[in-house]
Amino acid sequence: MKGRVHSIQSLGAVDGPGVRYVVFLQGCPLRCAYCHNPDTWDFSGGEEKEAADLAREICRYKMYFGDKGGVTVSGGEPLMQPAFVGELFSLLHGEGIHTALDTSGVWADWSGACQVLDHTDLVLGDLKFATPEEYRLHCKADMEKPLAFYRLAEERGVPLWVRHVVVPGLNDSLEDMGKIKALAESFSNLEKIEWLPFHNLCVEKYQTMGIPFPLAGTDNMDEEALQRLMDSL
Repeated sequence: MKGRVHSIQSLGAVDGPGVRYVVFLQGCPLRCAYCHNPDTWDFSGGEEKEAADLAREICRYKMYFGDKGGVTVSGGEPLMQPAFVGELFSLLHGEGIHTALDTSGVWADWSGACQVLDHTDLVLGDLKFATPEEYRLHCKADMEKPLAFYRLAEERGVPLWVRHVVVPGLNDSLEDMGKIKALAESFSNLEKIEWLPFHNLCVEKYQTMGIPFPLAGTDNMDEEALQRLMDSL
């Protein structure tokens, strides 16, 4: 099975437990206001790879991530290429490698999404906003799809880490974060919430691509301010 790969980070430390081999896939249907990777949107971009070839390449790094790390597939949106991710994860499981899916929860094919979860050890679920209106306004997305996928992971007992980007002036109030916290904690498989500070380093990438950045002029999220908010939740 072939898939379109945007890029690879062979030794990552922020996308799941331990040291991770991170595969960023190409193609995403969302248009999130704070997206840092507009170069992953195009479904025809990236490089085509065979799942078996990629699995063999990954196994060369097994000594580096060992039993405490593993492989994370991110995007773009990996659930847009479910057959490729499902086969890759199945091959990695055959080698005893831990698999994590970094996803917005937006799927193209429900049966394919189910097959991906068959070989997923951890879901890193990006919970972008707390209401359907905010999802439509700031992501051009239907909130029901990610919620349905995270419920499916819950039903199957796949552990969930919720990730949420905090943006100054957009969703950085205690009320906003409290709603996300309550929604995340409604999932019985939740292990942790990762509050991620917004950074505007992507502005140059948008300019290079000739795409307007929806949050142009927005400051970085101050990490000390974010920590104070987290401590108050």
